[in-house]
Amino acid sequence: MDRRSFLKAGLAVGAVGLAGPRALLRGQTAPAPTTLAHYVDALPIPDVLRPTSGINTVTMTEFYQQLHSDMPKTKLWGYNGTYPGPTIEVRRGAPAQFQWESKLPPTHLLAGAVDHKLHGSNMGEPDVRNVVHLHGIKVLPESDGYAESWFTAGYKQHGPTFQNKVYTYPNDQNATGLWYHDHALGISRLNVYAGLTGFYFIRDSFEDSLNLPSGQFEIPLLIQDRLFNADGSLFYSTDTTGTQQVWVPEFFGDTVLVNGKVWPHLDVEPRKYRFRMLNGSNARMYHMTLIESKLDGTLLTKHGPAFQQIGTDGGLLPAPVTMHDLLIAPAERFDIVIDFSDNAGQNFVLTNDGAAPYPGGGEVVPTEVMQFRVSKKLSSKDTSVVPQTLLPLQMLRPEDAVRERNLELSEADRLTDGYPIIGQLDGLHWSDPVTENPKAGSVEIWNLVNTTGDAHPIHVHLVEFQVLERRTFNQTIWANQHRLVHHDKAQAPARNESPARKDVIIAQPGMVTKIIARFDLPAGTRPAPGQKYRYMWHCHILEHEDNEMMRPFDVIG
Repeated sequence: MDRRSFLKAGLAVGAVGLAGPRALLRGQTAPAPTTLAHYVDALPIPDVLRPTSGINTVTMTEFYQQLHSDMPKTKLWGYNGTYPGPTIEVRRGAPAQFQWESKLPPTHLLAGAVDHKLHGSNMGEPDVRNVVHLHGIKVLPESDGYAESWFTAGYKQHGPTFQNKVYTYPNDQNATGLWYHDHALGISRLNVYAGLTGFYFIRDSFEDSLNLPSGQFEIPLLIQDRLFNADGSLFYSTDTTGTQQVWVPEFFGDTVLVNGKVWPHLDVEPRKYRFRMLNGSNARMYHMTLIESKLDGTLLTKHGPAFQQIGTDGGLLPAPVTMHDLLIAPAERFDIVIDFSDNAGQNFVLTNDGAAPYPGGGEVVPTEVMQFRVSKKLSSKDTSVVPQTLLPLQMLRPEDAVRERNLELSEADRLTDGYPIIGQLDGLHWSDPVTENPKAGSVEIWNLVNTTGDAHPIHVHLVEFQVLERRTFNQTIWANQHRLVHHDKAQAPARNESPARKDVIIAQPGMVTKIIARFDLPAGTRPAPGQKYRYMWHCHILEHEDNEMMRPFDVIG
């Protein structure tokens, strides 16, 4: 039985939980059933934190927060006492120093899901350990949030690569939307699930000059899925019949939260809005469309206004791309403008039909994300624009690459039932010697050879890469000879993937995804000959990276 069939079978023994049907793995018990109404609560907007010139302290704590008005408060972990954490806003060229401090209790919020057989969890490390990664930042390794640089409350214990309490972010890249989240080895999936995540926006004068929707008309949207017990507490799937202690191959929840609120609604004016969209889910990919609805959320047949995508992971696109549907993987960021000018009095639901695992899985999908209500009167004339030209991009040339690497994405399954044992990159473990060692400033091509049946969102720290193509390949020849033989002509990237600055890309199953990157260190860095700067690349399905689908790489001076 393969994983997709296994998930389908799981539905048969599932239960109606707090927010509807859920897929439970074998040996699990279902929470008591209750139903949550959609679009009861307004979308919250996270507070903004603008750093000072000194050291800015952000604290990780445990607290209770109301995630739905009909549900008891939920115990969470978060930054500065909120979930999601505050949206940090900085200016390009203005470095910022942050001290990420833990005041978390010694017992993990999801103690029953801590797996001591996973890498980073089987050598006596404390169950509660944290390190913050600012995803998408170009930064030196000591401020990157390396997975083994974890620390505990009061810094009483720390991992083998821990160097400093204060992180320095140069903020010397184009205006873009980044996000910060926990990245501790072997336990990232639980720490992020508990609530440790937030937005980080770099602003610059070029972005200011474009007259895009701004202020109250620019809104972050952090999309995540969760499961809840009847008492409002978080429920995270575990499986004692699997191949680890309690680890599950992926987590898929039946309830969608946006900015920490279950199925919220947003009241908008008939004008253009800019939405900074982030998929912060552990494993779920969302395929979303905007559909007209009644006020109560009942879907009608008419599609809503188009998405005008103006940016992605690394900032603004060269030109806006009109999209009528969006496929967004974990850790991807989309910068979207929706023009509601002609929709006064109408309502629209952001729907989802993405399969899980993607693209061929059988898990029941939370089919709705949130609702937009064009219910407000126009407060002032909408003078914002979406320029036809945004931020030019100089494409890297494949002929300038000094090396091309074939890097396999693989999965080992249990022979008896196809249950995943481990995911790997190039057949190696996290602790194996480094095999990717690009020279500082050099251009390389990485061919992501996906031999698995699922899509994997691959993230490379430090760099913004460009997507060149996707191609199918002969998997038998690859397995026997480790040689690429393509079946067909190259497939061009999606219109919102190229030309674009990316740091996460979906490696589709049975395909080679070709990316190209220049491995530049932060501006002003002068490496000595042979000096090594260590970073990571990994699958951003958190359950995968916690079980070996993550590798270090060195940039060499």
